[in-house]
Amino acid sequence: MTHPLILSLSDAGADLVTVGGKGASLARLTAAGIPVPAGFCVTTSAHRDFVSACTDVVPSAVADVIRSAYSALSHGNPLAVAVRSSATAEDSPELSFAGQHDTFLNVTGADEVLDAVRRCWMSLWTERSVHYRSTNDVASTDMAVVVQVMVPATAAGVMFTADPVSGSRGSIMINAAWGVGEAVVSGDVTPDTYVLTGDAVRSTIAEKTVMTVLTADGTATAPVPVSKRSQAVLSDDQVRELGALGRRIEELYGTPMDVEWAVHDGQFTILQARPITTAPAESFEVWNDTLLGDYLWTCANLREAVPSVMTPATWSLARSFALPPIAGHPTSGNIGGRFYLNVSTAMAVLTALGLAGVARRTAGQMFGTIPDDMPIPRLPVSRVAVLRATVSAAVRLARDFRAYSRNLDALVAANPRRCSSLRERISATSTARELAALWRSDIADLLVACRTFDAGARQAGAARLSVRLGELVGPSDAALLLSGLHTSSDELVSLGPVMGLARLRRGEITEDEYLEAWGHRGHDEFEISVPRAGEDPAWVNRLLDGMTSSPEDLLTRQANARAEAWERLRAAHPRAARGLAGKLERAAESARKRERARSEFARSFWVFRAFAQRASELTGHDMFFLGFDEIVDVLDGATQPVAAIPARRAAYAHYSALPPYPTLISGRFEPENSSVDVPDASVITGFAGVPGVVEGTARVVSTVEEAEALREGEILVTTVTNIGWTPLFPRAAAVVTDIGAPLSHAAIVARELGVPAVVGCGNATALLSTGDRIRVDGGRGTVTRLAY
Repeated sequence: MTHPLILSLSDAGADLVTVGGKGASLARLTAAGIPVPAGFCVTTSAHRDFVSACTDVVPSAVADVIRSAYSALSHGNPLAVAVRSSATAEDSPELSFAGQHDTFLNVTGADEVLDAVRRCWMSLWTERSVHYRSTNDVASTDMAVVVQVMVPATAAGVMFTADPVSGSRGSIMINAAWGVGEAVVSGDVTPDTYVLTGDAVRSTIAEKTVMTVLTADGTATAPVPVSKRSQAVLSDDQVRELGALGRRIEELYGTPMDVEWAVHDGQFTILQARPITTAPAESFEVWNDTLLGDYLWTCANLREAVPSVMTPATWSLARSFALPPIAGHPTSGNIGGRFYLNVSTAMAVLTALGLAGVARRTAGQMFGTIPDDMPIPRLPVSRVAVLRATVSAAVRLARDFRAYSRNLDALVAANPRRCSSLRERISATSTARELAALWRSDIADLLVACRTFDAGARQAGAARLSVRLGELVGPSDAALLLSGLHTSSDELVSLGPVMGLARLRRGEITEDEYLEAWGHRGHDEFEISVPRAGEDPAWVNRLLDGMTSSPEDLLTRQANARAEAWERLRAAHPRAARGLAGKLERAAESARKRERARSEFARSFWVFRAFAQRASELTGHDMFFLGFDEIVDVLDGATQPVAAIPARRAAYAHYSALPPYPTLISGRFEPENSSVDVPDASVITGFAGVPGVVEGTARVVSTVEEAEALREGEILVTTVTNIGWTPLFPRAAAVVTDIGAPLSHAAIVARELGVPAVVGCGNATALLSTGDRIRVDGGRGTVTRLAY
């Protein structure tokens, strides 16, 4: 694909990536019929060619097209133009970059225009610009330049379509002064102030002593004629006319705007428009579905998959996979940005269907352990209401299950190539509308496949088989018999990252092959704002540096222990052993199939991440704070959704700063006032995950990045683990988690490697500190703090 060096302001390809913030805004105004001076943009491609030349001389190919564009604009005659910087990071709702880059006014002649373009590019590296980018954590260094016909304005100024102090959107504020407007922008003059509320105009006329005028060398400051110093720059009718333009621009962008304008021969022209970035921040959105009613909520079986606060984009995906409300009651909810299931609704449905006797007994399997003394709020839901509400849900579940049964293997096999192709096509899009079209034609269909992956990943585990084995041989041998999911002919996908590392270290595969196979897995792989491992090749080297134990040795040791446990079962219960052999193999195959589905589910989310990233690049807005329907709307030209981004970003930051919430939440809950009781106990109890007794030093961490400090032989203590933690398990002498169950990821992988584990302790991370000496008894499900 060739990238143009010059684009007209009327060109459909004049987007943020190509012509920068100012250029994209002016092109958008032009397309909407707003009066904008004619002109062209020197694109970011031209800037990159200039930078690549490693000289302060503009490359001849670039210089030629600039001269040619200026000649076309001026029809071969001398024409005064304004030459203005247009960086890709500027004029967004978050940062304006106002005054950070250079502008040159009243420039005449092709050589002079070329020099002004070069000086605009050089202004990207002035001390003030570098400091501004550093202070605001802006990495982009691409810059375009806008060249427009110079308006010989008799008056000019700025307009805010909302009150810049209070943020009120009921009034428009206009500042106006004589001349071309530079005196207003630079603060050299006290301008007239007009406030337009509806059709009512309130004026404050200032004593205007100086103005900016055009000269042969550009601009200069000159005194205002005495007769005009106290004269109103605009009439009331002109204020209303300009205000109407402001309202059109705000409607176009969907957010309050800062507009620079000029007037010549009685006609208004818009010179620039950007979102107001200095108005007071809006209150953050409240994400708290406990306010919907008196319900019992749980995240017991969800925190492992979604361990952190979700961005709105991720939440919109999660919601698409959840069941709709039943009889007016939600089945899931967003509590402080975290995903919870509604226990009350599920129990009410079971009760209404005549299954009250099994409802409480099965609650633990569906939602994790619920204390006997914790009441489940009862909902007055009738059988008729439930049947009416659940028909569509039942049809969807049946459809998902049929798709899972028929198509899962084929979808799993085809998904890696499909996702790789989609990410490449997303990267190749060059306009917002092109990306929106790709969503509708191909990417949205991936959501259908994801429902099949989701159904496969949620298939029942071996809970009943585990109970039966425990009755026959005890919990330790039961755990051993349920291992062996990973075989040389049929690998357990959850062990893929660590097994792949071992192959990479032996030179059996390349780093690219490793990233292609496992780069989509991570500690927060279903949160699309989190970078994937495949986006950070250095991640592999860090894991290799910390890899000391061989996973194959651990698997061999565990296989031998499993074989011994099987011989003990067969000797003690020969008849039962014959029937259990097939059940164990079927359970192992089911687990491997479930993990393959989950892996491809996660791989698909990398595509959704790539889509949101590219949408952000093409629009200049942070799309992770919009739902996917909203993202597509914005790509199609809608502006209203963008106004919600600041409040949602504030909500995300607010909730992310809070400590994790309780696993079970009953009734109304205030995340800001949440606290966890931390009893002074020397023995911490959880679920027996993997048998084995280990004494050692605790390493208490909250993130997988912190866990990279785990030393060989230390005991890993953390809130929750998932696939992203797998490469660290061979280093650990044992694993302890706050959240989890015997069939959670932590338990499954630890069991395969023979690493003792206690899961679902609730508050181990609060009770223990790095350096504590502890004893982990994986068979009993206890963690004991030892004296030093």
